[in-house]
Amino acid sequence: MPSPVDSIFIDRAAEKLGIRLPLSYIVCMQRSNGGEIDVADDTWQLFPIYDDSDRKRIARTCNDIVRETKVAREWSGFPPNGVAIASNGTGDKLVFLPNEAHERLAEQVYWWNHETGEVLAVAEDFGELASE
Repeated sequence: MPSPVDSIFIDRAAEKLGIRLPLSYIVCMQRSNGGEIDVADDTWQLFPIYDDSDRKRIARTCNDIVRETKVAREWSGFPPNGVAIASNGTGDKLVFLPNEAHERLAEQVYWWNHETGEVLAVAEDFGELASE
């Protein structure tokens, strides 16, 4: 069950990833850390932000965005600078990619197909997905 997450944990995740997260994503995760969204006729499980404030939150957030991104980057064809934010359970991921200046992740959300390596835009802003 998703619960709110404090911004200190979001800041830690961004530091570990080495890049700033999109604002719309931060706002949504602060309200509900994880959960499901429907995108492209599929249900996706959002990776939470790791929260070590108590044992229950540790258990609920151990499959966090940092860990899942590290694992995804080992897959052939995964964008090397992509950040995995969700999975549909078949190997595909929803990802953020850096903006042109590479100082932060862009607001757009992409679907990475693990079979083809193709990256397709699915939303201009994460907030569009979270509000559906």
